[in-house]
Amino acid sequence: MSIQPVRLYGDPVLRTRAADVTAFDDRLRRLIDDLHDTLDDQRGAGLAAPQIGVGLRVFVYDVQGRRGHMVNPVLELPDEEIQTGGDLEGCLSVPGGLYYPRARRQRAIARGVDLHGDPIEIRGEGFMARCLQHETDHLGGRLFIDRLDADTRAEFLADLERQDWYRDSRTSVHTDRDDSRGVFFKP
Repeated sequence: MSIQPVRLYGDPVLRTRAADVTAFDDRLRRLIDDLHDTLDDQRGAGLAAPQIGVGLRVFVYDVQGRRGHMVNPVLELPDEEIQTGGDLEGCLSVPGGLYYPRARRQRAIARGVDLHGDPIEIRGEGFMARCLQHETDHLGGRLFIDRLDADTRAEFLADLERQDWYRDSRTSVHTDRDDSRGVFFKP
């Protein structure tokens, strides 16, 4: 088990669709352990494998007393209800306190398997539903900023230009958790 550096916005792995897991072995167990260790270190609510440079369909979560992982998830949005209030969203791969209004569905269901290949289902409402949607987006090569409205996206891009980590072309990973607070970080 070890803490891994989190890949930052601009890294191509974040824009690449992750591959299905086909081998349920010690390597997968180590990946899940590394994801949990990194999530704990970053004090996040969720972390997907591409965020640590691994192009596999795996994510971990620690939300509202629920902690776990999912392999090869398929997301279902059971109704059209949109979350109201508290709709700011951020990402461990976009540090610096950058968070923006992002509408998400109020309820989500993720179905996949665990590290042994056994079927599991996670039903989420509110913040848990937001986490499930956010992490499965990562596995499809999408970031929360991709679905911002035009004005908010322009604000994001302007804010991004002011970030040292973004301007410094030598920086390829984020390791300082204290400069990156947002909705997907625990207080």
